[in-house]
Amino acid sequence: MFRGTTVAIITPFQNGKIDEKALKKLIDFLIQNGVDGIVPCGTTGESATLSHEEHQRVVDITIEHVNKRIFVIAGSGSNSTQEAIRLSKHAEKAGADGALLITPYYNKPTQEGLYQHFKSVSENTNIPIVLYNVPGRTGVNMLPETVARLAELKNIVAIKEATGDLKQVSDVINLCPKDFAVLSGDDFTTLPILSVGGMGVISVTANVAPKDVSGMVNAYLKGDYKKALELHYKLWNMNRAMFVETNPIPVKTGLALMGMASPEMRLPLCQISEGNLQKLKKALKEHNLLKE
Repeated sequence: MFRGTTVAIITPFQNGKIDEKALKKLIDFLIQNGVDGIVPCGTTGESATLSHEEHQRVVDITIEHVNKRIFVIAGSGSNSTQEAIRLSKHAEKAGADGALLITPYYNKPTQEGLYQHFKSVSENTNIPIVLYNVPGRTGVNMLPETVARLAELKNIVAIKEATGDLKQVSDVINLCPKDFAVLSGDDFTTLPILSVGGMGVISVTANVAPKDVSGMVNAYLKGDYKKALELHYKLWNMNRAMFVETNPIPVKTGLALMGMASPEMRLPLCQISEGNLQKLKKALKEHNLLKE
């Protein structure tokens, strides 16, 4: 159901409010450059600092403006199961093609707790669900055996895997049904994950370099491994630049340098350091995304 290149988009702000014009501009830029899907209100979209009303508004705008041109997977995760259900129900009602749900953060549930959390969301919605496993952010790692149990549920169809552990990714693919999609959640490991059976990526880097990220994924899926490898290494320095500081600080700054949106972020995120700004500018120039 979900394959190819999906972009975890930023949420543009202007004077403390959502910049709806910039959000639409970014969506059009991404679609014009060949991406397959968009995720609003993920970590990259600073979902943790959006009010419930803002969260719903960003999802609504994205779905309306995309207008079925590509698929939309709305971020709807929370460390409160009831809140995750509510956000997922909104995504379903708004017309999203899927919902992306991160593992509950901070409260560190057991594997059984993780299973019951996602099972409860599944039972209370009909929207296709993409699990999101990112231990570096949440403090909990959802094990392959738990993912396999969840993959048996009616509307849990994919996982965004951001452990960076190819053994774990391989275990997930080996244990889950063939139609269960494993998507890279880490731009550095997209090509390696594709090589062991993954079906695509939910990317940060694709905000600034959508053509090359989608080109790499499409080349691999079509069997052009040489081109995919060339693009993997072409993107390498850009991927490094996107994570010189906590995501989404670099990508939001990069888009601002490209004239796509304001660099405004919400505390506790703050502007990029001068040293890392120069590294970011260098990578953008090398990728011909920024004029000298």
